[in-house]
This record gives sequence, structure tokens and C-alpha cells, in this order.
Amino acid sequence: MAHLSVVLIVAALLLVFASLALGLFSMVKGGEFNKKYGNRLMRARLGLQAVALVVFMAALAFKN
Repeated sequence: MAHLSVVLIVAALLLVFASLALGLFSMVKGGEFNKKYGNRLMRARLGLQAVALVVFMAALAFKN
């Protein structure tokens, strides 16, 4: 179970990092892509951060 929680936490953190990096790249580059997807990417980052926090808290709550 401990191994699964580590894998889930790492996966959640990687998804947060990927959405953050893509959002920042989009913002720096600007243009049509940023206008269309910039806000969505930052909202996705916020949602993924919430998921990562829930996974982390669940791993702490259920550790033996």
C-alpha cells in the first residue's frame, strides 16, 4: 500500500508540474494559444493541486 501511495503522489505532482509548465510557456509565448487555453490551463493546475493534496492527505491518513 505504501508503494502505491508514493506512485500516486509522484504522478499527481508530475501532472501539476506539467500543467504549470505548459501554462507558463503559454503565457510567456502569448498569442492565440494563450488566449484560448491560458485560463483553462491555470484552472487545470489548480484542480490538479487539489487532487495532489487529497492524495497526499489520504496517504498520511491511511499509513500504517
